[in-house]
Amino acid sequence: MPAKRPAPRLALIPEEKMNADQRELRDMIRSGPRGIFKNSGPFAVWMHAPVFGKFAQGLGGHCRYKTALSPRLSEFAILVTARMWRAQYEWYAHAPMAEKAGVKPQTIKDLRAGRLPKTAPKDERAIYDFIKELYSTKRVSDRAYARVHAFLGDAATVELVGILGYYVMISMTLNTFRMLPPPDSEMPFGAEKR
Repeated sequence: MPAKRPAPRLALIPEEKMNADQRELRDMIRSGPRGIFKNSGPFAVWMHAPVFGKFAQGLGGHCRYKTALSPRLSEFAILVTARMWRAQYEWYAHAPMAEKAGVKPQTIKDLRAGRLPKTAPKDERAIYDFIKELYSTKRVSDRAYARVHAFLGDAATVELVGILGYYVMISMTLNTFRMLPPPDSEMPFGAEKR
């Protein structure tokens, strides 16, 4: 018998019950680069703090769609973050996007299993090492920085760190409020503990 999923800590706010700030946030998401509003994941959480949500979704729209990183490298960095935080919903949402953006299926499989993606391209491996080092030591060595900076340059390296910070916030939000993939979906990292 599969383990029972813990319930989300915040109730979904139906669109017909949203107040003016919540409707404004919903409309900002719909009219932005995402083009749709799904009352799930971090967006469902932000409906409970819509003023904060307006700022967060704006930063997220920039991090997802407007940085100098290619979609492949951006989605790769998001998956590494999701795996390190065991953010179930984040993985569920971004693994298909990463594959569509060009991250190899074997790399996605290795990341999900918590393994070094040995067959990943050189740029992804450099970003992987950069991220692992930053998250584990809270710093980045000159070597790790130089490897990433060599192909990203100044602006994209700054934006990479911004993407990482944003998706750590997303991961913390999803994990704290128990925002999980839909019930009929697989849990990417196994059962959740209460």
